[in-house]
Formats: sequence, C-alpha cells, structure tokens
Amino acid sequence: MAKENNDKVTIDLFVGQAKRGRPRTNPLSREEQLKVNKRRQLRRDRINGLRRIELKVDQALYDALNLHAEQQGVSRSELIESMLRTALPKATCSSSSSNKPGKN
Repeated sequence: MAKENNDKVTIDLFVGQAKRGRPRTNPLSREEQLKVNKRRQLRRDRINGLRRIELKVDQALYDALNLHAEQQGVSRSELIESMLRTALPKATCSSSSSNKPGKN
C-alpha cells in the first residue's frame, strides 16, 4: 500500500515523521506550567521579604494611577508603594523594613 502524505487516518504510517513547530520540552501543559511558575514567583517574593496586598479601586482611579505611573516611568505597583511610603510616618516604614526577610 502506498503512503499518502495527506492521509492522517493511518497514524502508524506517520510515527517516524517529525511534527512541525518547536519540540515539546516540558511534560506539563501550558496551564500547569503557569501555575508552577506563579507558585515559584510568590515563594521568591516571600523569601525577599515582599508581601502581597490586594486593593480594589474604581475605574477612574485605576486609569489615573496607570497614567501617573507611565509619566513617572515606573510600574503601577512601584508608584503605589512610593505613595504609601510618603503617606505613612517615617518611623513606621523604617521599623518594618529593618525586619529580616522571611520572618513574620
């Protein structure tokens, strides 16, 4: 029986052919890879003494923060952190930053 290149019904004839595209290098699906990477990022942040804060704001404030951060050339997170440091008393910020990373 002759092999037809467009015949995909008989899979065994095409086992030896390389597939197009980049070869798969990770056994996990992309979704699982993203979950693992996120877990690792959060662990690195904790080790470096960073803590996560979630904040919900209305759309107008969100847009204003984005615009101001873009004008300053920093990320929105860095802008909010600098605003919080400015708003809080110096003693509060300096005493909390002297703690060793990884300790609660």
